[in-house]
Amino acid sequence: MLWLKAFHIILMVTWFAGLFYLPRLFVYHAQAVDRIGQDRFKTMERKLLIIMSIGAVGTVITGLWLLGGWWAAALSTAGWLHVKLTCVLALIAYHLWMWRTVRVFAADSNRRSDRFYRMINEIPALLLVAIVIMVVVKPF
Repeated sequence: MLWLKAFHIILMVTWFAGLFYLPRLFVYHAQAVDRIGQDRFKTMERKLLIIMSIGAVGTVITGLWLLGGWWAAALSTAGWLHVKLTCVLALIAYHLWMWRTVRVFAADSNRRSDRFYRMINEIPALLLVAIVIMVVVKPF
């Protein structure tokens, strides 16, 4: 079980690296005015999305596997787990939104400013703080 937990954490770190960096690429892409720069960002975004999606899928699979061992017993009494799983669902939704945004940029259809992407970049950091506190402190 410790090996599984170790791989869960490794995959989660991979996923979060992408969750933190891809919106930053969106900021720079939204600022790019030359075709060469825009094409470079399209390539970087597409490749990063693939790598972080592997991390996301692996994180979810290993998380469900870890959860499977004590799901019934913990779910009814562990309020922290409910909050954590809600945050994970929010991360999955954020990831899917970024997938769509990569496609928007690839089609040269972006209508949002670099400022918007700077602000949206803070969402995974807030969710990470909540998840770590829930898992480590288990406040309720």
